[in-house]
Amino acid sequence: MSESEVFIHSTATVHPKAQLEAGVRIGPYSYIGEKVKIRKNTKIEANVFINGETEIGEACLFSPFTSIGTEPQDITYHEEDTVVKIGDKNIFREFITVNRGTVKGGRQSIIGDNNYFMAYSHIAHDCIVGSETIFINGATLGGHVIVDDCATVGAFSGVHQFCRIGKHAFIGGFSVITQDVVPFCRVAGSRPSLFYGLNIVGLRRKGFSKERIGDLKEMFKIIFYSDLNMAQSIDRIKESFAPGEDRDEIIHFIQSSKRGIIKKASE
Repeated sequence: MSESEVFIHSTATVHPKAQLEAGVRIGPYSYIGEKVKIRKNTKIEANVFINGETEIGEACLFSPFTSIGTEPQDITYHEEDTVVKIGDKNIFREFITVNRGTVKGGRQSIIGDNNYFMAYSHIAHDCIVGSETIFINGATLGGHVIVDDCATVGAFSGVHQFCRIGKHAFIGGFSVITQDVVPFCRVAGSRPSLFYGLNIVGLRRKGFSKERIGDLKEMFKIIFYSDLNMAQSIDRIKESFAPGEDRDEIIHFIQSSKRGIIKKASE
């Protein structure tokens, strides 16, 4: 079989109206529903269930027993047409679940590119996940959560509905997140979750310079370790740092937060 051909195992069930591009491979006992669209070179391994109006990008991998595009786990859902959209080069390991959106939440759950979802992770209805994130085993998002690019959600951590996780943030394992997590920081713990400083290891791995990390440290001192309130902290940062990508990301994130941020620092 050429790499440009679609391969469907004899035991798989694929609806004749499902759209499969060149190089897609469907493994044994997998199910692909009528409204599913899968772009080229995506691999569906054995015992994978993909249903609903689900769009999947190129070169993704779905490991056994993943369940994608199923109905939202929301008691207000009444079989409306809602969507899951998944980008390119995502890896979904065993027993991952991704639910469709709800009408009240915008109708769609969205996942970007180059994400790694480890076993038993759950992406609930109306979530928006950026690109280059990592979900460690058992990481769970409630509905309407936003996870920005390059964030990491630790093992067996739960994120409350409507929370937002900022860019390059790191959530430690077994955490309970009930407020927003500021970009570039580390948080961990359960009721309360605590702020543990800058995500230095993650930022270095992403190529952040010493100068850039140094500026972020100074901004975090103002936000988390001064006696200033949040409005005063933002004013101080605006006075002390020229407009730039990182400064503006932090300020906009805090000002747009609806649930408040995790601010209590560890001792």
